[in-house]
Amino acid sequence: MSAQGPPPEHALRASSRHRVSGAVQADMPADLITSRDNKWLKRFRAALKGKGPEADAEEVIGVEGPKLIEDAVRSGLAVEALLVCDAGEKQLERILSVGRESESGIPRSRVLRTTDKLFAGVAGTETPQGVAALLRPPEWDFQDVLRGKASADGAYRGEAPLVVVIAGVQDPGNVGTILRSAEAFGASGVIAARGTADPWSPKAMRASAGSALRVPLLRGTAIPVVLAQLKMAGVKIFAASAKPGTPESLSTSLQGPAAVFIGNEGAGLPPEVLKAADATISIPISGDVESLNAGVAASVILFEVARQRRNQTAKDKS
Repeated sequence: MSAQGPPPEHALRASSRHRVSGAVQADMPADLITSRDNKWLKRFRAALKGKGPEADAEEVIGVEGPKLIEDAVRSGLAVEALLVCDAGEKQLERILSVGRESESGIPRSRVLRTTDKLFAGVAGTETPQGVAALLRPPEWDFQDVLRGKASADGAYRGEAPLVVVIAGVQDPGNVGTILRSAEAFGASGVIAARGTADPWSPKAMRASAGSALRVPLLRGTAIPVVLAQLKMAGVKIFAASAKPGTPESLSTSLQGPAAVFIGNEGAGLPPEVLKAADATISIPISGDVESLNAGVAASVILFEVARQRRNQTAKDKS
């Protein structure tokens, strides 16, 4: 893919009003994309309105809004392209400033401009903020999921692994919520098993508030492979269940290496997970409520794990 932006046959016109002030002005391209058939607009449209990046050589993640873009750049993700319209111009200098401070930066040749109307046509939100980016996905492996993300100085926490396995959750909003809670409560990583809504889809990305870009994450791994990897690594498997009368409640010790499996909103976890689980856990709830949705259930469980681990750390220090 050429680094020179859209090919010349697409309709472009120069527009001096689409420049930014100060030192950035001299090296920013002023060409304005005016054709909805422009190749970059097609890529943004697919990324911002699709179900997640395709597994091919040009796999990219689409994000909208200055905060998500800035978080992604601060996390070290490379920007494939940045799209701006009139409504988003006021956000541009701040985003570029964050890019200058990052290792990957934002190539000036990949800052693209279009009209408000065309931007609204590629955006995946009802009220677009005028800036969007295509990001190169982070690369994680199973060991990353076990040990967590390194800190800024390259050190790891050295705590027992806490892996969240999302098994067949279909609602991307729930998937994003689980990722957000996983980061908030100190999970080392997340595995979105095959059949789960893509955590890098636009809706899941927004629900995760950027956590999907920061937490070590594996996508599309088959359940038998996940189970085998966890068993080989000595990680205890906990199956979350909505059924009353399960063998264990949240009083179960989750302080050691643990993987918590969260299942489909309706069908629950696959039989192979229940069979392989070292323990089944449930959340005590009122009898008038049938169950919690997957995002809420995962959040409650992860809060309890974090509480147990904090208490154990406090005891060890006393």
